[in-house]
Amino acid sequence: MSRLMQRILICALSLMCLMGYAQKPTENTLLKIDDNLEERIFSIEKLPYFKDTTGSLTLKDVKTSRFQDKFKIRPGVSKSDYETSSTYWVKLSIEKTPNSSKKWIMEFYDQTIDLIEVYKPDNNGNYQLVRMGDGLPFHDRDFVHKNFELIIDNTAAGIDHYYIKIESSQKADIRIAVRSLNRFIYYALNEYFIYGLFYGMIIIIALYNMLVYFAVREVKYLYYTFYLISVGIYAMCVDGIAFQYLWPNAPSWNQIANGIFSYSIVVWATLFSIRFLNTKARASVLHKALLTVLGLKTVLFMMGLFWDPKWFEIRYYDVIPFFLIFFSSIYIWSKGYKVARFFVVAYGILFIGMAIKVLSNAAVIQHYTLVYYSLHLAFLGEMLLLTFALGDRIRILKKNKDLALRRSLEQMKSNYALKEKVNRELEQKVQERTKELESKNLLLESFNSQLIEKDEEIKRINSLLDRDNWKLKSSIKQSFQARLDNDTLTYEEFSNIFPDSSACFRYLEELKWGKSFSCKSCGNHKCSNGPKIFTRRCSKCGYIESVTAGTAFHGVRFPLEKAFFIAYTIISGQNWTLEQLSDLLVVRKNTIWNFRKKVKLMIAASSSEKADWKDIIIDQDVAKNGQPQIAKN
Repeated sequence: MSRLMQRILICALSLMCLMGYAQKPTENTLLKIDDNLEERIFSIEKLPYFKDTTGSLTLKDVKTSRFQDKFKIRPGVSKSDYETSSTYWVKLSIEKTPNSSKKWIMEFYDQTIDLIEVYKPDNNGNYQLVRMGDGLPFHDRDFVHKNFELIIDNTAAGIDHYYIKIESSQKADIRIAVRSLNRFIYYALNEYFIYGLFYGMIIIIALYNMLVYFAVREVKYLYYTFYLISVGIYAMCVDGIAFQYLWPNAPSWNQIANGIFSYSIVVWATLFSIRFLNTKARASVLHKALLTVLGLKTVLFMMGLFWDPKWFEIRYYDVIPFFLIFFSSIYIWSKGYKVARFFVVAYGILFIGMAIKVLSNAAVIQHYTLVYYSLHLAFLGEMLLLTFALGDRIRILKKNKDLALRRSLEQMKSNYALKEKVNRELEQKVQERTKELESKNLLLESFNSQLIEKDEEIKRINSLLDRDNWKLKSSIKQSFQARLDNDTLTYEEFSNIFPDSSACFRYLEELKWGKSFSCKSCGNHKCSNGPKIFTRRCSKCGYIESVTAGTAFHGVRFPLEKAFFIAYTIISGQNWTLEQLSDLLVVRKNTIWNFRKKVKLMIAASSSEKADWKDIIIDQDVAKNGQPQIAKN
């Protein structure tokens, strides 16, 4: 690949040298019209000029005899020395030949010059002003052509001195050609024909990639299409074709179009390269570098758009994004990604073309026709190779897909053979296992019949146990109630029956809802468990009732088992003093006194002859009104 790049570079330099030899400008500043010479081209280093730093000089000032010595030829001056803040006055002297059989014109090559004022002498010694430039509407020109031209008056003998005033916000390439009209028409037609081929190829390649995008839906093709469109419009801006055909009545837009579409080229080229090379996965450091360079280019673009258009000019750093893309493609290709091979060649050509263009703008390389169109040729070669790269990528992916498909088919065949072998072995084992299961099934049936007999025996024994259990529960319940009714239980014995609050809650639950439930809100007798333990929810109205509601224990602020013992001392008739209960239970005397009063009030309100636990399960609100009622069970 390095040999190919060397050959391309050698060919490009050779062509530039040939073109330079063919169009080397003359050193004679007095131009004599001669039918034997079709054209003569003068660069700024061969023209006498004066740099007006104040911008205040007029034609009257510069055509005086004492000012003529200030028009000097300065060898070695180039486009890079142009100062945008100054006004340049150029003097071109033409010796006329009235017997010439041809018509002659003067042409300015640089289409980006904002304003050119040509003071054209007439036969009476007066001067006519001809204004040109890309700061004026395109239709104001005498020639409908991308360059600036005017007709030279050759009707009378003598020497005419043309004074040309040039103003430009960007570095101007002051290059003047004097050629015959026939020569101008010939080269203009050929040039537009070549432009048509160039832009036509861009349109065709862009449409092709757009169709591919709609077919495969891969965003890299869309990025590449936008890149091609940006290249096409940028080339049209550089050539002056865009001003002629796209926005002829918008000279202000023409001033910044170059910078906008050159930035657009960098954006879409970077995004396309990132997608095509997959730099995020294959070269993360270069991926970050590409994004960083794109960010810096965006900053420069904003500076040119909102501050000073001079930042739109092509400079040395404009090579960096393309060099970085070129280097990334070489790196990824070296890592074994064959898809990048055409990509490397494509951006190698573009990098060379961009470098030549930058060196030309910086006046490091002299201006030749091939140098001027170096970027066009580079773009064309790059577009063709990138199209090959995209097609090569599809071909390689298809080849890999076919290879994977063949491997899958071979694997499927081996898997099918293995499957058949396994199936045969399984069938044999299934037959053996079936015989074994049949013998064991007979054994299980005999065991099952024995289990059925045992099950019947167990059911009979369970029924006997249920009956004995019921008798035992009844006996325990009676014993438990008898113990509660015993008037001589000590605190330790009582604590064994009600060791904690849960035991008290369970006793209240059995005592209150053991037989039935009755909703206090609607009187319904069906309920379900409430959201909390020891609560019931009415199935009709949804009323939720706790187990302590309607009892003497509702709202008690000390442990429920201690409240149970205090109530027990009252029900059993034991005479405990407040001091004794306070010391035993570690509860304040006032608390014990209030609770005992509450229990005694409820017992007194009951109609029982002897105090019982049920006497303290009454409606508390009614008890406070002096008409207590026993709660419904």
